[in-house]
Amino acid sequence: MQRRNFIKTLAVGAAGLSVPASLLARSAGPRALGLQLYSVRDAVAKDLPGTLERLAKLGYTRLEIYGYDGKFFGRNTAEFKKMLSGSGMQVISSHHLTGHGMKAKGTLLDGWDKAVEDLHALGAKYMACAYLFPEERTGEFYAKLPDLLNKSAERTKAAGIQFAYHNHDFEFEKYGDATLYEHLLKKTDPQLMKMELDLYWAVKAGQDPISWFEKYPGRFPLWHVKDMEKGSGDITEVGNGAIDFDRIFAARQQAGLKEWFVEQDESKGDIFKSIEQSHKFLDTKSY
Repeated sequence: MQRRNFIKTLAVGAAGLSVPASLLARSAGPRALGLQLYSVRDAVAKDLPGTLERLAKLGYTRLEIYGYDGKFFGRNTAEFKKMLSGSGMQVISSHHLTGHGMKAKGTLLDGWDKAVEDLHALGAKYMACAYLFPEERTGEFYAKLPDLLNKSAERTKAAGIQFAYHNHDFEFEKYGDATLYEHLLKKTDPQLMKMELDLYWAVKAGQDPISWFEKYPGRFPLWHVKDMEKGSGDITEVGNGAIDFDRIFAARQQAGLKEWFVEQDESKGDIFKSIEQSHKFLDTKSY
């Protein structure tokens, strides 16, 4: 090689070494983020494989799933696992119902051992109680709920899975001398039962997430990240609303945060464009 060409080659190599890390990361493809799959439930119902591929292209490759009823969207564990592998997706967490208000398999009260076994086979790290139906929101059921959550958590722990409870806004209504949310935190084993804090619903209920982190440090390893539209209070794209995510994420260590998922229950436009917009906003952050 002629000396002039050799020097030119070295210069190009040196220039490559000086490319900013952020640029190298962008060239490698979209940043991997977590998504609660419920956000695109209509698409899932029509075409699950196509939906997973579309999400992967957007950079959502870490999933929290929903709807387990003994199968995963009509597929057995092996079939679903193969589908995930083919699309490059990973199930981090799964949402489940208690089985008290709506009888179904794969709930805390019916088929829980099988649910834990199947989620373990997928490599999930978390399982969470997702929601209480209106008929479950009674003083009688609230009194029994901590024991049900603790027992459910004992089974997940045996499989190396952390159990959690996911909130909406009603948990912050008065119950006894406090709120249902505090009742659950006080009456469950802090080593067994953690919380998946939905930031939108907490703020919607007038709560400051950081005050909960301060009072119960380390109990919030999971978050749902979604924003609140100014004025209407509706759910909107992350970064398009009034929630101060910089302030909340600054307290992530105190919260004990391990995993977080973008979730958008509804969209005023195309949901895929909405979650893409959220991804672009989060790409500007170091959360």
